[in-house]
Amino acid sequence: MTQEQSPSANVLAPRTPRYLRLLSVAGSDSGGGAGIQADLKTFAALGGYGMTAIAAITAQNTLGVRSIHTIPVEMLAAQLDAVLQDIGVDALKIGMLGAPESVRVVADAIRRYGITQVVLDPVMVATSGDRLIAQETADALVRELFPLASVITPNLDEAAWLIGRPIHSIDEMEGAAAQLLALGAPHVLLKGGHLSGDWVVDLLAGADGSRQRLESARITTHNGHGTGCTLSSAIAAYLARGLPLAEAVQQARTYILGAIAAGAQVHTGQGHGPLNHGYAPQAQIVLQAN
Repeated sequence: MTQEQSPSANVLAPRTPRYLRLLSVAGSDSGGGAGIQADLKTFAALGGYGMTAIAAITAQNTLGVRSIHTIPVEMLAAQLDAVLQDIGVDALKIGMLGAPESVRVVADAIRRYGITQVVLDPVMVATSGDRLIAQETADALVRELFPLASVITPNLDEAAWLIGRPIHSIDEMEGAAAQLLALGAPHVLLKGGHLSGDWVVDLLAGADGSRQRLESARITTHNGHGTGCTLSSAIAAYLARGLPLAEAVQQARTYILGAIAAGAQVHTGQGHGPLNHGYAPQAQIVLQAN
């Protein structure tokens, strides 16, 4: 083969390995069980490279939230740009955002950087039932972020706030999911863990009319702090791997059920303790990309 016939060096350039990139935009939990801390633990356990843009700082422990400080919007924007301009992202998880301006900054980043895998956990109500954000921030979430999300993952208290009525049964979850979809989200995973009973039923619903109930036996434990943060982060991790949404949700539920069971009897603090995020850690995933 002559030099002229030799394949181009550009054509045969080796593909560059990189990590599976996962970004959490959420609040920091000083107690380590929820928020940014839970997200990073979940990303690591599922083989991802975790990054953060901290939107709020909370003073909290297993007994509750003592104080919340919203990060200035300029700093939130700077964190997002620093990460996305340099490293990039395969999936984005959004948790607590403390102000309408914060919501708009995140929405703008999603559009400017073309992020397509977005899991929105609309953190609005604490375990105690106290509201964590103002109504105007909730309105901004719906208006700005619901249409950009791949899926939203509210619990029943958060869903009740958004649709303006309580949800008392599994059957009522169907109508609630339809109302949430009407607010602009393409898919909603409505979490039914707050209902009583021996079984937990979640509902995955799509604007295309698809409906899927996901059921599992309830695990007896006082250590449920951070379950919503963990589930949404796990969904993002599996979406980043390229799984379809329904399969990503199934795999994420399997992971979180294992994390709950593994930490059910462990005592951390005097209140609601964390899950065992690292009960079955996976090696960090390396992808081959040009």
